[in-house]
Amino acid sequence: MDGTIAPAAVLSVVLLSVSAALLQPYDLLYDSAVQAFYNSDYEKVVRDMEGALSSHREVRRTKVRCRLRCQDQFPFDEAFSDLRFFDVVLRRAACMNRCIEEKLGTQSRHKVSEDVVQDFNRRIPYNFLQMAYQKLNQPDKAAAAAHTYFQANPEHVEMGQDLEQYKDLKGIKEEHFVDQEARPHQCFFTAAGKLYDKGDYDGAIASFEEALVEYYKADEECRALCQGPQKFEDHDHLRYRYSLHELVSDHFTQVLHCEHECVRYLATRPGRLSPMENYLPLHYDYLQFAYFKVDKLEEALQCALTYLLFHEGEEFMTDNVDYYRGVLGHDGKPQEKAAWYLRRHKQELELLLIGSTIMGAEFTEGNYWSSTGGREDSNRIPSGTDGWMEYVPISEKKNVTVAAPQQLKEGGPLLYDSVLLVQNSAALNGRQRVLLDHVISEEECAELRHLAHTVTLAGDGYKGRMSPHTPNERFEGATVLKTLQYGYEGRVPMKSARLFYDVSERARRIVESYFQLNSTLHFSYTHLVCRTAITGQQDHRNDLSHPIHADNCLLDPDANECWKEPPAYTYRDYSALLYINGDFDGGEFIFTEMDAKTVTASVKPKCGRMVGFSSGGENPHGVKAVTSGQRCAVALWFTLDPLYRELERLQADEVIHILDTQSLWDQSLTINPKDEL
Repeated sequence: MDGTIAPAAVLSVVLLSVSAALLQPYDLLYDSAVQAFYNSDYEKVVRDMEGALSSHREVRRTKVRCRLRCQDQFPFDEAFSDLRFFDVVLRRAACMNRCIEEKLGTQSRHKVSEDVVQDFNRRIPYNFLQMAYQKLNQPDKAAAAAHTYFQANPEHVEMGQDLEQYKDLKGIKEEHFVDQEARPHQCFFTAAGKLYDKGDYDGAIASFEEALVEYYKADEECRALCQGPQKFEDHDHLRYRYSLHELVSDHFTQVLHCEHECVRYLATRPGRLSPMENYLPLHYDYLQFAYFKVDKLEEALQCALTYLLFHEGEEFMTDNVDYYRGVLGHDGKPQEKAAWYLRRHKQELELLLIGSTIMGAEFTEGNYWSSTGGREDSNRIPSGTDGWMEYVPISEKKNVTVAAPQQLKEGGPLLYDSVLLVQNSAALNGRQRVLLDHVISEEECAELRHLAHTVTLAGDGYKGRMSPHTPNERFEGATVLKTLQYGYEGRVPMKSARLFYDVSERARRIVESYFQLNSTLHFSYTHLVCRTAITGQQDHRNDLSHPIHADNCLLDPDANECWKEPPAYTYRDYSALLYINGDFDGGEFIFTEMDAKTVTASVKPKCGRMVGFSSGGENPHGVKAVTSGQRCAVALWFTLDPLYRELERLQADEVIHILDTQSLWDQSLTINPKDEL
């Protein structure tokens, strides 16, 4: 040997070095950490889970950085043609592939499951981390992980209790409770509001201005992340569209809708469904007054004019502008960044309306800049010469609560001799609640359980997600129409399929009668659903099977409100759960106060038991963890508005009518599976 190193060996070393520098897929690290947790290897849990979180952040940063860089490197120019358009598109795609692979390597082609993506969005890794750090006797890190998790899961009763215990531990300080996934633009906004409330207007101005910088930066990043693969729900777009331009149009419309929704995303706090009211305009509202208080009227005028871009002609701000103009003796201009932002927003809306029409999909513009919610005239600058005003901080503003249905009644006939009233609203510590037993018999329960084991599919009713609410349980479901179809095809007894249909109608009639409703109660959605505890994942559980929520509004525990607005099912008026078994551990149904913490009533499921209630913010509810066995029920949601009747139910009604008139319930009949339902 002469001491020289073969080229192949050098190449091998280089490749190993590059491979070591590349990120490991975060879902594989996450899975490894979860397995380590159930093997009680808590050091490995921490190592792999922290690695998964770090990898997840770096993937996001890399995609944003590469997409923005390639977008700038290959812009669309004035000399526009079909060929030039595709030239830019292809060059951007090649640029992004190179850029992303340089950092992520093979991970750039790695497909992460939707379940894992949702777990990271819901901050599930921090739940595992806080328990692992607790086992490793590192309470400061456990407190930080628990706090981070709780920010996105405020309905998690047990985690709230854990946090209270951490606060009492020796050596744990307030600075340990840090949200490790906090968004900078929201942090600066919150800090600015606190400085403003203290009268530190110079400090508030600096923080609000920084919040705006971070907001527009976050908007750019959000939009960049929209440029990835899109989901074409309800149809296979590759077969649905045949022409090139229609395919491009469909995909572009999906991307554009994602980008347009960044407004809502950036204004929504972690774990909340509803965005903060009037979020972006409020920056300029606060700033115009803060600048006024430090006698910087030029800046105050610019911010006031900027606010009016979002709320043209709003009286209180128009008065402020007139006041500033009068004192200064000249006019001003709104902030160009905000003006450009709004011009783009309006242009996007025009394109979305065109694109959604082409796709055959309905698009409704959200009310992104709503300024309602108890903002009274006393909170504005009056036109007087002293310019004094008293501004109510956001934390003290009164919001419009969700009004309960008018003329609420209960105690009507139960219609069926066997049905027994167990508890009414008073006994359940609420209103418009009822608990009934013997709604169905033991024999009917057994038949429905057998049906559920045959027809339910994992993820049915949850957009294919097998574990939509917790990674520790598997969810399976089936609709009435699907069950009838299985019966029609001979895959289940038609008698059992008919039983599911009849039982749900029985429940509807009981709810309608007991609550003495003046108009017909229609089905909104009917679902035979089972949730099964996953073996090996039940030790140390402190989550819920179904988080605390309301059925027709967005529960906001911090504000003690429930917002009746999309994406909530605002048309739902009443709900019911009819249980078909009780041979499992855990799984109690609970009602809470609006704080999503204070339990007001608990119901242990069993065969034939049904809980019914109105669907609004007066009845927040959830399900405790199912720690062993399988919990099955018929879940029902109803509406008083016939426009929102369940389409599958109407189709099922037609099937039942046809089968009844043709006397096809005889199981000896031969049915062609290919016949349409």
